[in-house]
Amino acid sequence: MKSFLEKFISRGDKPELAEKFSEVEHMKRQVNALYNLLTNIYGSDKVVLKAGKLEALNLMRSDIFEERVLALQKIVFEDPTIDGLPTPEEIPKVIEDVEDEIADIIARRSVEDRLEKKIAERMQQRHEDYVKEIKMQIIKETAGPENAATLKKLAILEKLEQKKLSRSAIEALRPDSFEEIVGQDRAIKSLMAKLACPFPQHVILYGPPGVGKTTAARLALKVAKKIKGTPFEEDAPFIEVDGATLRWDPRDVTNPLLGSVHDPIYQGARRDLADTGVPEPKPGLVTDAHGGILFIDEVGELDPMLQNKLLKVLEDKRVSFDSAYYDPHDSNVPQYIKKLFEQGAPADFILIGATTREPSDISPAIRSRCAEVYFEPLTPTDIKKIVSKAAKKLGVTIDEKVSEIISEYTIEGRKAINILADAYGLSLYKRQASQAEVTAPVVIKVEEVLEVVQVSRLSPYITLKGSPTYETGKIFGLGVLGFVGSILEIEAVAFPAQSEGKGTLRFNDTAGSMAKDSVFNAASVIRKISGEDIGNYDIHVNIIGGGRIDGPSAGVAIMSAILSSLQKRPIRQDLAVTGEISIQGQVKAVGGVFEKIYGAKQAGMSKVIIPKENAKDVPIDLKGIEVILVGTANEAVEYLFEPFNVQPLVG
Repeated sequence: MKSFLEKFISRGDKPELAEKFSEVEHMKRQVNALYNLLTNIYGSDKVVLKAGKLEALNLMRSDIFEERVLALQKIVFEDPTIDGLPTPEEIPKVIEDVEDEIADIIARRSVEDRLEKKIAERMQQRHEDYVKEIKMQIIKETAGPENAATLKKLAILEKLEQKKLSRSAIEALRPDSFEEIVGQDRAIKSLMAKLACPFPQHVILYGPPGVGKTTAARLALKVAKKIKGTPFEEDAPFIEVDGATLRWDPRDVTNPLLGSVHDPIYQGARRDLADTGVPEPKPGLVTDAHGGILFIDEVGELDPMLQNKLLKVLEDKRVSFDSAYYDPHDSNVPQYIKKLFEQGAPADFILIGATTREPSDISPAIRSRCAEVYFEPLTPTDIKKIVSKAAKKLGVTIDEKVSEIISEYTIEGRKAINILADAYGLSLYKRQASQAEVTAPVVIKVEEVLEVVQVSRLSPYITLKGSPTYETGKIFGLGVLGFVGSILEIEAVAFPAQSEGKGTLRFNDTAGSMAKDSVFNAASVIRKISGEDIGNYDIHVNIIGGGRIDGPSAGVAIMSAILSSLQKRPIRQDLAVTGEISIQGQVKAVGGVFEKIYGAKQAGMSKVIIPKENAKDVPIDLKGIEVILVGTANEAVEYLFEPFNVQPLVG
């Protein structure tokens, strides 16, 4: 085997040979010095004994440098399994590791020497029976919970606490009162009616994201504390948690929501409890919320098993704990632990859950114990108000069309504020880059908002707009997705069939089977009320954009589009329709009317036709749109077609 020096020479690095010799000689001296240091620490006899036990004696006496380094590793780390010779490149790192380990050994020996000295001094004053107690006392005095490293880390944390950046836009512009929450007056009144009374109820808040559910919940407790007769005291807590982050642990090792038991062996109770084998219960968030409100955002994402556990807590108003390690007769168990195991932890709180899911997605058991409050989708007018209020809080001036442009790209209040904040930052950056007068008021311009929209790759939320015009064979239907209504653009064309009675009827396959049924129902109704046999025509009905229709609510709209195409009768383009059509020509009730009306408002419709049976679903204080109730296809046709071109209907 070649030595360390021979390897360097065989490489042919003659120009650098002197430097290599210098490095090698330096490392050899380091290794010799480390062997001398070990001899001083342990003594030469013990070093030889250690080397013999670790099968390193021959290596230590070897003339090959790498073997001497390997022997040094084995002796210092007391590890006989180290058997690979270090490469020339690895030797400096090995020497550095050995030096660190020897430094630790010296430090330990130094501490041990001090401890032995103190024990000897105290043994002179006390009896030998107390030697063990004296050792423990010295260890506690010298070790303790703090050392230089922990104190240094504490100082770093305290220094970090001194540094704070500016708050986020959402935090700075968050509403401070109910008056600042736009477009949710009815929902807020309903929420407060359930909290600001002697018998507050658990509540679930439904609604699309960014409409103020979380903010309203925060403010609700603040306001309820000031109302006479409510059970909330001045120090009532508001505990907030995200349901999507809570997971059920079947082993019950950890449960931040309900609490868990830290067993002394596996989960590590407090040191003084673990030493005596006492399990320690850890109350969860439901106990932290005792006497106040537990707010679970995205409650629909909560694990089903955890929901069932939470139901038990809502019923009992307490959390029980259990452990196989708990012994009620153990004298080492503190009173508070006995109380937790025997009586449980108090958890009398009001639950407020918020979700963007449909009510059908929430556990029926939880829904049965909670009142339900629905937050409404924001209209473009609401978004404009939010932008204007946010601009005032920022202390900036905005161009006239800024709020209108932002309202076209979102229906979320949170998103609208983010767009405005981005435009605000862009305006400040441009002013600084142009070295403009910094004392001049900040003005957010349209081009800055448009630049933010382009960079963020935003698309207009509403692409269809109502207009006071008439078109043949085209109508706007209404759909709903979640808590947001939308507009469906439906069109139809009709041509005389090549052979009488052999006409065809085509429809989008992607629209769904129920939509196809609506087409066939519409064909029957058209024949009934107008006498037109659609078998004499080739008819094509199309849902523009390929939208899927999961229900029969497009029946009236499809019937109207086909009839308009057959009779060349124009339809109003600022009017939207929803309703199921029966083959008898009756307009039947449909779901999601509340959301559909708001969707029509957002699209700029002036009127909306809905079934009479849905009259109870129309908002009482609705403004900005006229709702027309119809019970039959004939009634719907009277409002849809151009007044001067209405033809009499048969049947």
